[in-house]
Amino acid sequence: MEHVDHILVVDDDREIRQMIADYLLKNGLRATAVADGREMRAVLDTNAVDLIVMDLMMPGEDGLTLTRNLRAGKHRAIPVLMLTARDDQTDRIIGLEMGADDYVVKPFAARELLARIKAVIRRTRMLPPNLQVTEAANMLAFGRWRLDTTARHLLDPDATVVALSGAEFRLLRVFLDHPNRVLSRDQLLNLTQGRDAELFDRSVDLLVSRLRQRLGDGAREQSYIKTVRSEGYVFSMAVTVVGEDE
Repeated sequence: MEHVDHILVVDDDREIRQMIADYLLKNGLRATAVADGREMRAVLDTNAVDLIVMDLMMPGEDGLTLTRNLRAGKHRAIPVLMLTARDDQTDRIIGLEMGADDYVVKPFAARELLARIKAVIRRTRMLPPNLQVTEAANMLAFGRWRLDTTARHLLDPDATVVALSGAEFRLLRVFLDHPNRVLSRDQLLNLTQGRDAELFDRSVDLLVSRLRQRLGDGAREQSYIKTVRSEGYVFSMAVTVVGEDE
């Protein structure tokens, strides 16, 4: 049977979430509409979901909080498209930093929303199946370093916390999830930011440079992240889940 993408719509406005769900259904997608984080988690615990459409401004747990929690848990690989009534650049940046894959401002045309949903799902599936993230780990070790994925902290050999930005953390986590595999800039961009590549064509290179500085990679001997000419980058260090072999 052909797979039909399942979209989970999370919005406290009943009319809006039902309008979105109805439109998606009419266009051949599965759609489930819920009002808050509690209902969202109940659906995720019992259903496979391909993408979440998340309202930013909701009472109680807002969209930013829910997205941040998703990215720290077992459902972190599900792409999130954020909805907001405020066309504010700061809100947009914060939403993307929390892990949203795209951002649509209300009011929006239903056709535009559908196109954005399909584009995000398509970008998410750019990676071959063996590169998809399938499990979460609380502590990852590589070389002299450890990454606490719950607290989002990088720890040096003395267990001192090295501060990482949200984008740096996501990039490092992608590398640790896929060690010794060449990842193109497009793949890294889509996995870490999910935004239009033409708008952020240098962002991956800049992030890699910043991350190398954090890890102390030398200019001549890049022991962690290596550049593969005309292809992208590869994380060349073995990665282990702390506790498995200890």
